[in-house]
Amino acid sequence: MTPRAVADRAGPDRGSADALGLALIAPAAIGLALVIVFLGRGVDSRATVQSAAEAAAQAAAQERSPAAAVVAAEQVGAAMLVDRASCSSPDVFVDTSGFGPGGQVAVTVSCTVSVSGLEPIDPPAMEPTTATAFATIDPLRATESDR
Repeated sequence: MTPRAVADRAGPDRGSADALGLALIAPAAIGLALVIVFLGRGVDSRATVQSAAEAAAQAAAQERSPAAAVVAAEQVGAAMLVDRASCSSPDVFVDTSGFGPGGQVAVTVSCTVSVSGLEPIDPPAMEPTTATAFATIDPLRATESDR
């Protein structure tokens, strides 16, 4: 059998079968892509929140008073949580109860993953992503109360 004869046996319905297959596969591929984007946002949110908590704790530990530590931590945390797609409604909580030379500052950062743009897959509501980081204050450094 020649190649021409094989092509003739496929007939004119071959093109419509390809179109039907594409029409069935395309929505599934788009849905899969949206699920991957949704999962990626969750991973990105966790990494961003952890990084923001660590940076905010380090910024707070560099300050000389609890009030200045809170301001520094909130500024750094807010600056790192500007991407509203992976982190909406950011919140920064600073615990300065252990503030002092050799003490610790704790910073808890939380935010919610945005599901905007993912409506076709009807994603579940995400729980807030939370991370806490601690930074030790230099034991030899003076604070404002030492002056």
